[in-house]
Amino acid sequence: MRNYLLLFLLFVSCSVFGQSPGPQDCIYAIPICSNANISLTPGGTGIYDESESSTGSCLSGESNSIWLTFSIQTAGTLTFVISPASNTTDYDFALYGPNHNCANLNVPPLRCSFANTASGVLTGLNMTSTDTSENAGGDGFVKYINVLPGEVYHLLLNNFSPTVAPFSLTFGGTATLLTPFDNGSAQIHQPFPFVEPGPNHDGKIDVCGNPFTFDFSTLSTQILNGNPNFIVKYFRTGTDATDDINAITTPIPVNPTTTYTYSIAYIDPTSPTSFLNQCREYGTINFTDRSFPLNPATLTSCSNNNSGTALYDLTSAAIGNTTGLTLKYYPSLNDANLETNEITEPYAYTSAAGSAFVRATNSYGCIKIVQITLNFYPIVTVNDAVLRSCFIEGSPAMATFNLTTAAVTSMTGMTKEYYPSVADAVNGTNIISNFQTYVAPTGVVYVKVINSNGCYAVAKVDLIVLPPVYSNVLEDKIICMEDTTTLDAGPGFNGYKWSTGATTSSISNVTVGTYWVELKTGNCITRQTVKVYASEQPVISSVDITNNTIAVNVVGGAAPYKYSIDGINWQDSNEFKNVARGDNTIYVKDGYDCDPIVITVVVPNLVNVITPNGDGVNDVIDYSALASKQNLVLSIFDRYGVKVGQADKYNGYKWDGTAGGKKVPTGTYWYTVTWNENDKRNTPFKFSGWVMVKNRD
Repeated sequence: MRNYLLLFLLFVSCSVFGQSPGPQDCIYAIPICSNANISLTPGGTGIYDESESSTGSCLSGESNSIWLTFSIQTAGTLTFVISPASNTTDYDFALYGPNHNCANLNVPPLRCSFANTASGVLTGLNMTSTDTSENAGGDGFVKYINVLPGEVYHLLLNNFSPTVAPFSLTFGGTATLLTPFDNGSAQIHQPFPFVEPGPNHDGKIDVCGNPFTFDFSTLSTQILNGNPNFIVKYFRTGTDATDDINAITTPIPVNPTTTYTYSIAYIDPTSPTSFLNQCREYGTINFTDRSFPLNPATLTSCSNNNSGTALYDLTSAAIGNTTGLTLKYYPSLNDANLETNEITEPYAYTSAAGSAFVRATNSYGCIKIVQITLNFYPIVTVNDAVLRSCFIEGSPAMATFNLTTAAVTSMTGMTKEYYPSVADAVNGTNIISNFQTYVAPTGVVYVKVINSNGCYAVAKVDLIVLPPVYSNVLEDKIICMEDTTTLDAGPGFNGYKWSTGATTSSISNVTVGTYWVELKTGNCITRQTVKVYASEQPVISSVDITNNTIAVNVVGGAAPYKYSIDGINWQDSNEFKNVARGDNTIYVKDGYDCDPIVITVVVPNLVNVITPNGDGVNDVIDYSALASKQNLVLSIFDRYGVKVGQADKYNGYKWDGTAGGKKVPTGTYWYTVTWNENDKRNTPFKFSGWVMVKNRD
């Protein structure tokens, strides 16, 4: 603390050493309240020239003078040395006391001397000199003095040189000076030391902001450090502190470029007029502005898919962040001030357009809060669309779509991506690469429309497969092989193209075959196939001939059937009676009235009696005339239906009235002749009759 006192005195000496006038300027003497070295710089004189009025004074006029006063704490010898800062500076002194009355102008000094160039311009009291007064021819020193506790002395110092220059004053001897700031004082028993203000006890205080309102009284407890009967005052200047004026008593805005001064004064509780009450100890307080600049910033992000929110990286805001700052982010200024609702993931903050706030704190506890304005990039506007495409021939439920033709936005400069689902569009997965030739059934796809800022919106595109449209009047037809017909697709189509090359809605003179027509509906073409079938011709499945009756059995074709034996006259019955023996032509046609089926029917000659007696006349039934027919067989049955004989290719198609090599009894027998006609269908024939067998032995 003493060092701070000396530095302060150096600072203020120029302003205080031209002392105020009075009977003797010593009434304004500066108290010396310790044995510590003193460094001062007198400037000017007081109103009164003590060198001319003091009896026995060795000073011959004042140039730059100062009065000091001190009191004795312990008895003993007292010396001091006045050391000018320059060898060309001549300092003189006059010591008055003890207990000098400043109103008495004619009291000679106790000791008086001036510097001598031979002694290096030093002067003062020492233990070797025997002179007690002016020592013009000596070394500038005079004899020490013996002092007692409580004595008060006044010391006048004058820089005889015209140049203002500092000096230092050092006390010696066995005596000590009275001080309230010495823990070992016999008179003042105080704990010690005082503590310099500030967190590092160095008089330096960090503040946040310029100006910054500061309450100096908050430092008093730390400075006093438990010392009673002391008071601390605070001043804007050292001069105010020395003169004890304009003390700071309320919180004031402080300026970090200003050095403030404080003084510690003792108040003797037993003696208000005690010398100790004149003592002051001084110190300085310096403020360092630890505040820091921080800039409001703006972040712009995408409100994708017009969601009304965007994803922001608050940590990327250009707020002027510097190393060592702790940053926290909040959704409102109130939250930032109260440190509530902190945004814990500021690098991925989802918010509507508006503001967020960053609270920055440095290592000195200074805080700065600035706003981050949150904006949206221009919104990507989209609209849903519909795409229609014609079916794929062979896969009528599918169509090929060019997704780029979907009118989902009117904005220019956009990039488009295509996806099968909204989730895929948002996540950028399963992108559709063949978007110009996309094959799909009726359904939906999604278009991600992206602007130059990377913002996007997703539009839905309905895909509609236009199915084939067929004629509901064009049908397969059945005609006679030799006929033609007309195929008509009907009205309602935008165009027709037949396999024949015709472009009309119908074509005529169409023969049996397979045809197609391309039917145009809008831009879609449906190929419809139509067949013209030849009617199924009836088939004569068998012919039964009984005596002169022919029964024609028909299958296939379409009923009703018509029958004719001359190709002119037609009947519904399949039987023809009284048919002449020999070859007959039978005609059959069905309901389509196509060219008739024609068959030749042989009605064999009837043999009703045989006499197998070997006379060569009517000995056998002989159907060898039909030997050219396929599968020709003659079967003979008795009246009970028992087969008794057979004629085939093995016996020349003849029966001689025997069974098992024996003649059958005379009687009437039934027989059938069956064969297959030699036509492409091998039509079966059956001729039935009876025969009288007369066997006579």
